[in-house]
Amino acid sequence: MNWQAIDITMHERVATVTLDRPDVRNAFNEATIAELALAFDELGRDEDVRAIVLAANGSAFCAGGDLNWMKQMAGYSDAENRADAAKLADMLRTIYLCPKPVVARIQGDCYAGGMGLVAACDIAVAVDEANFCLSEVKLGLIPATISPYVIKAMGENAARRYFLTAERFSAREAHRIGFVHEVVPAADLDATVAAIIKALVGNSPNAVKEAKVLVRDMVGRPVDHALLADSAERIAAIRASSEGREGVASFLEKRKPSWLD
Repeated sequence: MNWQAIDITMHERVATVTLDRPDVRNAFNEATIAELALAFDELGRDEDVRAIVLAANGSAFCAGGDLNWMKQMAGYSDAENRADAAKLADMLRTIYLCPKPVVARIQGDCYAGGMGLVAACDIAVAVDEANFCLSEVKLGLIPATISPYVIKAMGENAARRYFLTAERFSAREAHRIGFVHEVVPAADLDATVAAIIKALVGNSPNAVKEAKVLVRDMVGRPVDHALLADSAERIAAIRASSEGREGVASFLEKRKPSWLD
């Protein structure tokens, strides 16, 4: 496909989806939203893909919404605004529910909707010089569409502050509140992401997929009989799966599992 706003490369079962509008600091518009939704849907169903890296070209990771796109939306009807917001919500949900593990490689500043992209990923690594900002209220807006993912990533207490103040904060602060998993010097970014990817692709593809679902399904649930029954059913099913049997057998026989061939 002839991508306009993103680029996709494949290497050793790892797909890299790169935001490719550096001239506007990778701010997204309707083309970016549509292409990201399509890309993650297709890569999520591709059996040859074991992991996905979400990256960006240029000095910024993502500056949020493109100003020209936002100006255009100002003239939309209520129905058009709702439809446009639904497309953004669907794109974020597609990334969040992608059955493949997704790692955000944050090489520069990440603002507004860009933080939604990162929060929809499973693992986030940022350079120590990156800044973050939920700037919506400065424009008379709110970070509504990205809020389910951002609040999950940084927690309610941090969201109360940064949603309301629109303060810019550092990568170190993003790490402290749990929004990103690692902060590294720019020179170490690629090696750090590569190490995480190596760990991901070395694991059972089916188990990784089911582990993603497990986290989503268990968060916030009371530890009651229904949860215990659910967790028991899941471990029984994964033990009986082909990769579950192969993983245990390869460990006992001191050999590589078939998914590493």
